[in-house]
Amino acid sequence: MLLLWFLKKKWFFDEFSDARQLKTDILSGLTVALALVPEAIAFSFVAGVNPMVGLHAAFLVGLITAIFGGRPGMISWATWALAVVMTSLVTLHGVEFLFATLILMWAMQILFGIFWLGKLVRLIPHPVMLGFVNGLAIIIFLAQIGQFKVDGQWLVSSQMMIMLGLILLTMAIIQFLPKLTKSLPSGLVAIVFVTLLVLFVPGFEDVRTVSSYLAENGYKDIIWSFPVFHIPLIEVWFLEMMKIITPYALVLAIIGLTESLMTLSLIDEITETRGNNNKESVAQWIANGVCWMFGAMGWCAMIWQSMINISNGGRGRMSGVSAAVFLILLIVFATSYIAMIPLAALVGLMFMVVIGTFAWPTFKMLPKIPRSDAFVIIAVTIITVVSGDLALAVVSWVIISALVFAWKKAEDISVKRFVDEKKRTHYDLNGPLFFGSIEKFKTLFTIKEDTKEVIIDFADSHVMDHSAIEAINSLTEKYKRAGKILHLRHLSPDCRARIKNAEKIVDINVIEDPKYFVADVNIVK
Repeated sequence: MLLLWFLKKKWFFDEFSDARQLKTDILSGLTVALALVPEAIAFSFVAGVNPMVGLHAAFLVGLITAIFGGRPGMISWATWALAVVMTSLVTLHGVEFLFATLILMWAMQILFGIFWLGKLVRLIPHPVMLGFVNGLAIIIFLAQIGQFKVDGQWLVSSQMMIMLGLILLTMAIIQFLPKLTKSLPSGLVAIVFVTLLVLFVPGFEDVRTVSSYLAENGYKDIIWSFPVFHIPLIEVWFLEMMKIITPYALVLAIIGLTESLMTLSLIDEITETRGNNNKESVAQWIANGVCWMFGAMGWCAMIWQSMINISNGGRGRMSGVSAAVFLILLIVFATSYIAMIPLAALVGLMFMVVIGTFAWPTFKMLPKIPRSDAFVIIAVTIITVVSGDLALAVVSWVIISALVFAWKKAEDISVKRFVDEKKRTHYDLNGPLFFGSIEKFKTLFTIKEDTKEVIIDFADSHVMDHSAIEAINSLTEKYKRAGKILHLRHLSPDCRARIKNAEKIVDINVIEDPKYFVADVNIVK
């Protein structure tokens, strides 16, 4: 039914019908597919699953999101951010628990789509995005260090030198080939060149390849095939399973949605077009629903691969569709060649992912931006790296941003004090009054120095919460004990109703008072 709904939409056909763009999209899709194969394998290693689990996810997710997603030209596959979270789950409980987790993640993302939570990406501040991207780049870099070890031991000096040399060669090709020609994907050329070098030049017999790495990790008999239907096999009670998988599912659902919508916003900015956040959220749960049915990993959008696609001119949905189709053809009919790829080439490719992902302008920004924003960038980066599984980082984004926002707003409150010709002290309050600003609010008044009659005007201030109301109550009590007449003007009706003894000590100017409401869930109507 959902597919029929999409097929009835005019925009669905429009985004596939541009003949001039079609050729560019298909070639760009081929480039993305060729560059993605080793990346998907590398991500599978990180998650601790069979590479086919990651490759099948790349195909299924890439195809589904290319058709139903909210951003033509954006590439979504099995990604690093989700692979990192999956690592501890697979290590502790096994891969079948991963598939069960994807079922729950799928259900959560259904709710995200139904309640249009895609719009919440607007609440993610830019410093948080920078901190997350930088932290993710550092995690990718640190994860590659394990490739320099065998059975927990560092490679011997000769093997280490060869490994480093091949990594640098891979990175050099990826970096400098586009300066000579853009007709060939530099990542593909680098991988093919390094592979041929290892195969046909003497002295590279002991270089570790994808095949040897798979054997080291127990994947000796891999069947390279199309995805097949699979139901998770869990041998524990339902409630025990839910206790295990629920935290992972929630984190995966949030990270998948967040990174996808962050990527969407980035591509919107680069292409000067506008994607659809909520449509992308719906595409997420469709794709993850298919993934768990076919024993594949979870997924989200890939910043790096999306940038490859956009830089190669891929703008339409066909770029993602062709990438998925080429990918499944590669993993089914070119498996023997994939197994020959040296690990050094994969590491070099991932190092270039690090370089391309890290927001290098951050270093120039830090001295120039507000200290609070700099703090958020650094804090989110550190938390992302230290937490490892990104779960703590997700929660920290919200907490840190909320605290910084509250701190900034708390500094905005001020008063203008003057005494009029009738010897009345006036306080014209400016700025929001809420839990973060009440401490400063208390210091703004000089009760002992004020005249017998005092007027506090809230016309340019908003009473935001119950803490603010209690601060006003406390202030009115202090003026009462000082034996002075206090007038509170321009308070909302709700706020007046919450002021203690208001009828005795507060003179309300009803005619001038505007009708706005205080954000307090406990207000008595």
